[in-house]
Amino acid sequence: MANSDKDRVVIFDTTLRDGEQSPGASLTHREKLEIARHLALLNVDVIEAGFPIASQGDFKAVQEIAASVKGPTIAGLARCVKADIDRCAEAVAPAAKPRIHLFLATSAIHRQFKLKKARNEIRKQAVEFIRYAAKLCPDIEFSPEDASRTEPDFLAEIVEAAIDAGARTVNIPDTVGYSVPNEFGAVIARLYETVPNIAAATISVHCHNDLGLAVANSLAAVQNGARAVECTINGLGERAGNAALEEIVMILRTRPDQFGSLTTGIRTERLFRTSHLVSRLTGLSVQRNKAIVGANAFAHESGVHQDGILKQRETYEIMTPQDIGADGTELVLGKHSGRHAFSHHLAKMGIRLKPDEINAAYERFTELADKKKFIYDDDLLILAQEQMIETSPVYTLDYFHVSTGSTAVPTATVRIRKGREVTQDAACGDGPVDAVLKTIERIVGANGKLLDYAIQAVTVGKDALGEVALRVAFDEETVSSKAASTDIVEASAKAYISCVNRHVRNQVSKPARRRAKKR
Repeated sequence: MANSDKDRVVIFDTTLRDGEQSPGASLTHREKLEIARHLALLNVDVIEAGFPIASQGDFKAVQEIAASVKGPTIAGLARCVKADIDRCAEAVAPAAKPRIHLFLATSAIHRQFKLKKARNEIRKQAVEFIRYAAKLCPDIEFSPEDASRTEPDFLAEIVEAAIDAGARTVNIPDTVGYSVPNEFGAVIARLYETVPNIAAATISVHCHNDLGLAVANSLAAVQNGARAVECTINGLGERAGNAALEEIVMILRTRPDQFGSLTTGIRTERLFRTSHLVSRLTGLSVQRNKAIVGANAFAHESGVHQDGILKQRETYEIMTPQDIGADGTELVLGKHSGRHAFSHHLAKMGIRLKPDEINAAYERFTELADKKKFIYDDDLLILAQEQMIETSPVYTLDYFHVSTGSTAVPTATVRIRKGREVTQDAACGDGPVDAVLKTIERIVGANGKLLDYAIQAVTVGKDALGEVALRVAFDEETVSSKAASTDIVEASAKAYISCVNRHVRNQVSKPARRRAKKR
């Protein structure tokens, strides 16, 4: 690494690849593009856009992100297999700065039980395909999967061989989140001590959060020489997730006493907005007490804390809401705001819609403005999200009516549209929401098991939109979705139908889809 780069920590965002592997997370093609654009506005260094060989949909998403998103390096994931590499190279080719990210397991347990290969075979395979990939793309990254559990001497050997073969970045994953900080930091330090050509590459880390130590392990690696961190918005990812991008960035910014002059290029004032965009599009809520971007991150209820804050902010706040762009919900529009003001504010928020989508969103805006006195940024984000479905939904809610009361049996009548076909049915339930969901199931013929149901006000006031987040299991598949309305029963119905639509789309594409292998 050049001396001028020693103080810069590269932020490699894998929300669109590893993050989408979160149980229940499912993004459409359009939603992936929107997140990628916001990651570029956030100024991440690298966007890992997907695993192109996994499916035709993943390939198209990576290719379009590579063609349309400017600024960051656009990476695709590939195994050390020729077909994977060829597909990945084709997908990232349109990018101004393309990258192929190769991975191959190296730990003893993976060699013995998964790959059934000896050390020399693993080394040979890695070198062969790094060299092959380097002929197709100038920027190659290599990850020895399960590096933290790989024998130190073999890890050093494979890292040296990967760099000699042409890898510009070598990523050291803690694939199963097994390490603790002093141990993982020592892994990085040992590589710098024992790998003679290590200065020719950037050393990166990718830590999973199985023991809640992904951020701590990543920072221990940085303190021992790593200069790139692979992370995700809100810490999304396989199993317990990955290191949270917002936490990594704000720790480096807030604690220069521990990290010296190390910096990132992240525009921190966009962290809050990007976090909430990802949350809404994936259907996975951010816990209220989540560090940095949670709803309670800057809330002070204790009288002692409030008194201290009023006298001197630093008594109980080590950063400000403004630092991450969470400086309060801005009142933006009312019912008399015109189409131009509406579209201008969407553009100001970084949301890009096509003219016909703006027209549709504006119609929903006028409907909402008749029900609410004021419209806020978060309201607009939800209206825009409704337009980010890449194809027409299979099912749409046409009408519903509920009858309920303290002494009445809750009953719902629901009418659902599927293309030109309209079906109506009714059912009873334990409450109005349960009755509506049971009626939907009767109509669509898909019985889901409701795993999580959460509702929260999107903005302030008695007329606020109520946002319902659902996680539903259909046999072995789990999907999540959100919907919002001033009527929480309607929001529940729309969110459940959205889950059904995602399940139906996934079933159609299932034969062609292969999930990315875990790192």
